[in-house]
Formats: sequence, structure tokens, C-alpha cells
Amino acid sequence: MPHPLVLQLRFTRSEFKRALEGVTEEEAQKRFLPMNCISWNVGHLAWQEQRYWLHRAQGQMLLPSVNQQFAYGAPACTPTLAEVWAAWEQITTAADPWLDSLTTADFATTRTAGQYTFTFGTLMQRMLYHYWFHIGENMAIRQMLGHTDLPQFVGNIDAEAPYIPE
Repeated sequence: MPHPLVLQLRFTRSEFKRALEGVTEEEAQKRFLPMNCISWNVGHLAWQEQRYWLHRAQGQMLLPSVNQQFAYGAPACTPTLAEVWAAWEQITTAADPWLDSLTTADFATTRTAGQYTFTFGTLMQRMLYHYWFHIGENMAIRQMLGHTDLPQFVGNIDAEAPYIPE
């Protein structure tokens, strides 16, 4: 069974996807300044997943274009939703086997990449919180687009992602 933090990431990813059900290509590319558009947010989270779980963890850069286009501080752009969902799916699918292998000790071990010192536990927390930040932002954008009857958060955490002790 994957580590409880990995299960929380999977739930958070599913909530991220649920929050965007029904968004059209055109809507996903609409910007309400100073925010980025929904499709950029999807690409941005694909970037972070790739950065942490593929590049830092395994030395892989699966999609260099994601690293260039959606990195923190990259210029704003309005990619298609289909393009960024495909990249997100490819990256998260590639990361999952490695994530499934992690233990509590792996999450707690201090590592260094260049001048940056981290633990995968802290990176996982940052990833989870970053998803929830953009879920909220995307829901605000959807409200600005006139969407009503939006999903309620948090979803069925009791059944899908309850607390599990290590």
C-alpha cells in the first residue's frame, strides 16, 4: 500500500480534476488579470510534479517544454486545456511508480540538489498545499466565468482519503 501522504496526493489530484469538470477549452484559456488562466494552472502543477517527482527524485526531465513554459516566474501564456491535461497525465503517470515506493524514512531523509536542501516529505506537503491553492483559484475563475452549481470542497475525504496512521 502506498504511503498515506501519497494517498493524500492522489485524493488531491482527483479533487483538482473534479474542480475542472465541464470547463471548455475557451474558458480554460480566459485570463482575469492578474491571475493566470485555468489551463496555465494545470500546466504549472504538471511542472511542479515533474520537478519534484521526476527531476529531483529520479534525474528525469520527461517534458522539457513543461519545464520552460510553466515554471514559477515563466511568462504568462494561454495553452489549450487538452495540451496541458495530456502533459499532466503523462507526468503524473510517470511519477506514480516512484511515489508508490516511498517509505516514511524516504520522506524524512534530507537531500540536496545544487544549493537546495529538502526532504521529500516537505516537498509533498508543498505539492499538496499548492494543489489546494490552485483549486481555490480555479474555482474563483469559474465563478467569474459565470459557472454556478460548482462542486463543494472538500469532496468525499471520509471514504476516499481518510486519515491513515503510518
